Amino acid sequence: MIFGVAIVGAGRIGYKRAFALNKFKNCQLRVTVDLNKTFAESISKEFGGEVEVNWEKVVSRSDVDVVVVATYNKYLASISQAALKNKKHVLCEKPLGINPQESQLMVEAAEKNGVILKTGFNHRHHPAITKAKGLIEEKRIGKILFLRCRYGHGGRSGYEKEWRADKDLSGGGELLDQGTHVVDLFRWFAGDFDEVFAHTATYFWNMEVEDNAFALFKKDDGVLATLHTSWTQWKNLFSFEIFGDSGYLIIEGLGGSYGKELLRIGKRKLEGGVPFEKVLEFSEPDISWKEEWKEFIFAIEKNRQPLGNGWDGYKANKMIEAVYESAKKGRVVKIKG
Repeated sequence: MIFGVAIVGAGRIGYKRAFALNKFKNCQLRVTVDLNKTFAESISKEFGGEVEVNWEKVVSRSDVDVVVVATYNKYLASISQAALKNKKHVLCEKPLGINPQESQLMVEAAEKNGVILKTGFNHRHHPAITKAKGLIEEKRIGKILFLRCRYGHGGRSGYEKEWRADKDLSGGGELLDQGTHVVDLFRWFAGDFDEVFAHTATYFWNMEVEDNAFALFKKDDGVLATLHTSWTQWKNLFSFEIFGDSGYLIIEGLGGSYGKELLRIGKRKLEGGVPFEKVLEFSEPDISWKEEWKEFIFAIEKNRQPLGNGWDGYKANKMIEAVYESAKKGRVVKIKG
């Protein structure tokens, strides 16, 4: 079967999705949608397919089986729900709507119409992260004790005027942006968390959303996870650490401006001292988008839930919601649902 694909949103992420799906012979880009027709034409020229400025005309087309929604956060839910109600499989970029209520409606629409909903969590498919997940499942570092993540960049000139700084369009700042990837990875590695204490701040950028977020998540069994996402990092950084009772895994970099992607595998010595450490280097170009698309299409073919599905997007938004509530109230908040 050839899957006809529509991409709604022809920005940088829309382009990455087009580039990825173009690698698969069983997928064909049928149409690219953007209010800025020039953007859509740019993708169409390189990868084929028609150009459209009205997404409502596209989500009901009989030659479209899959819809990728890569718009401003404000429009993710409405476009995705319309596509799902027209029985199209949907890959919606993170966050899965701007709050859990939007996420839940999307999950319910997918279930009601018998189609697949996937959240765009490409970080799960970075090779260092995928390898680390396998090692955790093999109990290579024993019982997880705590996790730490620092993730950020420094923006660019005029960043405070871009759509991410507009709360109406974005729904939130750096926490909802890169922080969504972080909380999803926390859940993927350690399971659901039960409470959070957090602080958000706007330190530098003249904007109505946060440019930094700090959070301490806790499970009832004592496992902790600390998050710091920042738009004042200045030099791009991704550091994700998992410590167990017999060793550790440290992922550094995501390639490109975030630096070479590395996985440090540490094994503590029973007698103490410097641990044994092995470093794996992943120097190939970013394959996460291609690997995520492969997983999505395979899930559709097998009629199963994909890795990073709609429920995962909903749960990530529940964690984000609790962080915002904790920061607002200045106290520990239970993560419900």
